[in-house]
Amino acid sequence: MSKEDQREAPSGTVSIVEAARQASKKGAPPVHLWNPPFSGDLDMRIARDGTWFYEGTPINRPPLVRLFASILKREGDDYFLVTPVEKWAIDVEDAPFIALDFEIEEAEAGPILVFETNVGDLVRAGADNGILVKADPSTDEPSPYIHVRRNLHALIDRKSFYRLADLAEPGETEGEPRMVVRSGGETFAIGPMS
Repeated sequence: MSKEDQREAPSGTVSIVEAARQASKKGAPPVHLWNPPFSGDLDMRIARDGTWFYEGTPINRPPLVRLFASILKREGDDYFLVTPVEKWAIDVEDAPFIALDFEIEEAEAGPILVFETNVGDLVRAGADNGILVKADPSTDEPSPYIHVRRNLHALIDRKSFYRLADLAEPGETEGEPRMVVRSGGETFAIGPMS
């Protein structure tokens, strides 16, 4: 790791950054295959708005955030930064990523919604990457998500959810009438019938 890279990385994370850089040189790191022993808790948090914090300070370097995102792993409700030899627990307030926008690709089998996340992932909604809307039990406020990879989700931002709502049409999922969107040959409920 260069001296400049060491200055950019939060103290205490230099070995994680170096391991992630080495792994990412060969493509997406295979974190699903890494099961090192638990190393402890890292004072790192991902806020609901997608901002990453280390020791209470925002990490303002997008390449560094993308690097950390590439070694993020979820086990049950817990999140970890993992390397082949380290496993550090971090706090995630909601979903680790934010879907900032989407485009519609026209395909022979029908439209495909392609979401872009705050860490640069492009995600095609379909059988492998479903859209899910959860309602807050106390307020009924919807929280829409898209599956990104390996049990990791992105919260769909408000403007994109409004665009989805504009695309929605009456349909049915699980035997219930709902407002739905279609992508990649799949139907996703995004809200109740109005």
